[in-house]
Amino acid sequence: MAGDELLRQIAGLMHPLIRTSDTLARLGGDEFGILLETCAPAQAEQIAHTLLQSLQDFRFVWRDKIFRVGVSIGLVCIHVGNDTVSSVLSAADAACYMAKDKGRNRIWVHQDDDRETVDRQGEMEWVSRIMRAFDENRFSLYFQRIVPIAAAAKNQPYREVLVRMRGEHGELVLPMAFIPAAERYGVMNTIDRWVVNNAFQWLASRPAEEGLAINLSCQSLGNEDFFDFVMEQFRLARLSPQRICFEITETAAIANWNRASHFVSALRARGCRFALDDFGSGMCSFAYLKTLPVDFIKIDGAFVRDLTHDKVDYAMVESINHIGHVMGIQTIAEYVENDQTLAKLRELGVDYAQGYGVHIPQPLNRSAEQAAPAAKEKAPLVLLPNTGRRI
Repeated sequence: MAGDELLRQIAGLMHPLIRTSDTLARLGGDEFGILLETCAPAQAEQIAHTLLQSLQDFRFVWRDKIFRVGVSIGLVCIHVGNDTVSSVLSAADAACYMAKDKGRNRIWVHQDDDRETVDRQGEMEWVSRIMRAFDENRFSLYFQRIVPIAAAAKNQPYREVLVRMRGEHGELVLPMAFIPAAERYGVMNTIDRWVVNNAFQWLASRPAEEGLAINLSCQSLGNEDFFDFVMEQFRLARLSPQRICFEITETAAIANWNRASHFVSALRARGCRFALDDFGSGMCSFAYLKTLPVDFIKIDGAFVRDLTHDKVDYAMVESINHIGHVMGIQTIAEYVENDQTLAKLRELGVDYAQGYGVHIPQPLNRSAEQAAPAAKEKAPLVLLPNTGRRI
């Protein structure tokens, strides 16, 4: 009721501030569109600033409580070069998101050659492609082995599940193409749930197979319903929690600390294992490690990659490995690409290694993958910004 009343008051506030020849409409949710006909760009900016100031000054009162309202405005000029109505609306949507990204409560004027806006529009198109891929069942699971390299680490702990998408023409789409868009536009929780459901079903139907590790995004950790979803999947699949390891990034855990701590503690009590991914990338890594119970530390690949010729990286890996062992936590080095790096890791006593140098990702269900054999997948590993996901 409060939300509906707020929208009515906002519409009533904006309507007198535009010209009689203009059109104000609600596009959906909390998004409004204004069509300024026969309006020069400078005049359009003036109208936008008037709207911005009025909404910033507005106070919404509901049941003796007072709320401030923020607004982000995207301004797009309509001219002969615009292709279609949908392209104009897409540009306006992207401009609104740019205004939000730049700090909110501001105006972003769209330029056709603006690289940031073009990239944002591309990401928004990826969201549509992702949802179509779900509808058409074009997602699949791959895996990459974690290999023991220390004398004390005799058993392979698990295989990490990696998600792949097939394009509209059957081509393999690596996560570096669609994960950033999924993260930005809130689709990662949907992807995580698909991965959990399919990985659980696959593992439950193969009692003799070793365990799997599943990456969880910041969005899933922050979702209050996700724990219940995971428990329901365990029940439906009749799967032992001891066969599952969840990987969470350090940044995701910090962003949702209370919920992440509860999630980890509750599932570890039921038998699940946990790995803290990309460890060392944050400023307070060791401090958080003392209070978040995990079974494995995955040393950030940024330190492992240049280990053989960078003394600082060598010292970082040595330090993380030592602290982990002191705390009784096993260590895994990511991004192991060659024998030289592998030898250095053995020298340091790191427990496990992961990377193209020890195992190339393969389809989890080979019979379901007829195209693009895994052994021919030569794309290099790429660290996706702010996601902590490997491809």
